[in-house]
Amino acid sequence: MTNDNKSGNYPAPMSFPVMVFWTGLFGGLFWGTIGWIASYFNFTEIRPNVILEPWALGEWKHQWLGTVISIILISICSVVAAFIYYAALKKFKGFWFGLGYGLVLFAVVFFVLNPLFPGMKSFFDLNRDTIITSICLYIVYGIFIGYSINYEYQNNKVQDKEAST
Repeated sequence: MTNDNKSGNYPAPMSFPVMVFWTGLFGGLFWGTIGWIASYFNFTEIRPNVILEPWALGEWKHQWLGTVISIILISICSVVAAFIYYAALKKFKGFWFGLGYGLVLFAVVFFVLNPLFPGMKSFFDLNRDTIITSICLYIVYGIFIGYSINYEYQNNKVQDKEAST
């Protein structure tokens, strides 16, 4: 019995862009939820709901429904971030590029996009716990996205090389 897809015994593997999509979606759901847990336990002043503040009216955005919708929106943004990593950095080996990508995303959100979110204080007005927690969350998120995409890229490269020989 062979291990190839031609026999019909195994499902076809995901294409690389589909894997990037699922990595981004899962990364946003998981790390957005971890961010909410961090805010719940007061490790950070910033809740995921901050993403709704510029666009949504009403108090619902500060309640459980707002939290759920915020995490879903963060997941959609995460898919975009995963495709940006895929387009720009997929060829680079190691977790350092993912770590750097997380730091770049942190800088973009906290310095460039900060004025879009009225519920988020400027970086220099945030307390130390919020800054440390947020940097750590962005770093582990960047490592998750970067390492997942890079690992799959390197794995596909090896499989393509083996298939061509």
